[in-house]
Amino acid sequence: MDESDNPGAAAAAADPEQPSVRLGVLLADPRLGLTQIAGPAAGDRLVGTVGTTEIEDPTPYLVGGELLLTAGVRLPDDPDGIDTYVRRVVAAGVAALGFGVAPVHAEVPPELVRACDRHRLPLLRLPPATPFVAVGQAAYAAIAEVRNRELREISRAQSALASAAARPDALRSVLGQLAAHTGAWSVLYDAQGTELLSAGRRPASPHLLRDLAVRTLRRGGGPKAAAAHDPDQGSHLTVHTLPAGADRTTAAALALGQAATTPPNAVHRQVTGTATVLLALLTSPRHALSTDAHSVGALVRLMLGATPAEVAPSLVPGDGAAGGHWTVVHGRYPDGTPPAVDPAQLAALATLLGTPYVHIDGPALQALVPCAADARPTVPARAAELGWVLGYSAPATACALPHADTQAERALQRALAAGAPAVVHTTDALTLHALVAPADARELSRSRFAPLDRTGPPGAQVLLDTLRTWLTHHGSWDRTAATLRIHRNTVRHRLGRVADLLDVDLQDPGVRMELWFALQWLPGEPADAPHPRP
Repeated sequence: MDESDNPGAAAAAADPEQPSVRLGVLLADPRLGLTQIAGPAAGDRLVGTVGTTEIEDPTPYLVGGELLLTAGVRLPDDPDGIDTYVRRVVAAGVAALGFGVAPVHAEVPPELVRACDRHRLPLLRLPPATPFVAVGQAAYAAIAEVRNRELREISRAQSALASAAARPDALRSVLGQLAAHTGAWSVLYDAQGTELLSAGRRPASPHLLRDLAVRTLRRGGGPKAAAAHDPDQGSHLTVHTLPAGADRTTAAALALGQAATTPPNAVHRQVTGTATVLLALLTSPRHALSTDAHSVGALVRLMLGATPAEVAPSLVPGDGAAGGHWTVVHGRYPDGTPPAVDPAQLAALATLLGTPYVHIDGPALQALVPCAADARPTVPARAAELGWVLGYSAPATACALPHADTQAERALQRALAAGAPAVVHTTDALTLHALVAPADARELSRSRFAPLDRTGPPGAQVLLDTLRTWLTHHGSWDRTAATLRIHRNTVRHRLGRVADLLDVDLQDPGVRMELWFALQWLPGEPADAPHPRP
């Protein structure tokens, strides 16, 4: 794989930053009457300017990309001299040579035709009625039209990116618009090369782009860019590290990668630059933590004695607060502490969850997601790919958040037990909970577990939590120990005490079912609250 640290230079050779026009546009203009008589098919060759010369060696005055016009006033007479002339202008990067017939030459010299074929330089014949100035005027008019078209395309793309940045799923929307306007697979990586979000058609070998992103991020030292070409896959890869803001703790924690089947042109580079800035803003700690006047004001009121119900409406102004409900999310990183806790990572995860209110403490995650009363939580598929297992509560008002917190934790335990990426708490009116009066259920639960109140350390609550986790994991000692972060012998000891104090056989499925329902009816939950299923 060919790699370059200067993607701008590599791209400029194929598509210069300066406005240009395809040679085929000039050949198709009937007012000019141009005809290609030598060299390879040149319809897609780019012309950046039109120059006229009648000197034997014009190369000191060429910059590349010219349509060079000549009437052959001082064209060498011998074949070797003509060959040398053509070889020099080709080395100087001339896009094409235009030869005007009459008054010096009645027709294009055959030696010039053969030399242009030999050196693969497009040779155009200008009829006597076509002034050189007319060719220049047509070229510059076409270039101006191309530039105006590019500016309109850039304007439309930037408008679409700005609208996408204002959406609730801002990161995903911005990447989607970037992919749509550049035709490239666009992906956001963290410092470890984890794919946070992506949009567009995935290439056959996505690991090549990931490896380039990791190498670029590891260089450090602020925003960087890199490019590579994979001839085997026919893909062009580019990576841009997101610029660091004043409130970001690391210089470059995220990178934007793109994989396309063609080199990026000037429009694509401009659009990518805009998207890079937007992504940097959207993943900055200030955006991720929502440190705006509304949130700060709510925090002040809460610390000065206001209740959660009083401050909740000011956390999410607009439609998000109209419903007045929240979904509680609990998460666990089963493989230990997440690989990074940089604010940029927090921002990306917050965007996936659809809320700025996210707290990560080691391998544990808690979040509050504003929602409507009848909304069902939407589980982001990418969160599971980032390594998180999630549990969602049902929508709850601010007053009922403690109960929703319990729902989310129990949903998380079920997800861990089932090996599922996420579990959403559900309610079902046709359950045993609906058939038992809440007061009777709580009294039954209180009396069933009353013997545990007479135990010593570690206490009744620890024994109940161990029993609940063990039942959630379907009687697995090892998984219970891993969830509670204790030794499996400690689990056995605690459950042995539970069995002795309650005088039950925990290997009996009927006893397990009875204890599971009794655990759901423990006092402390709202009487009309739904209960999760085991």
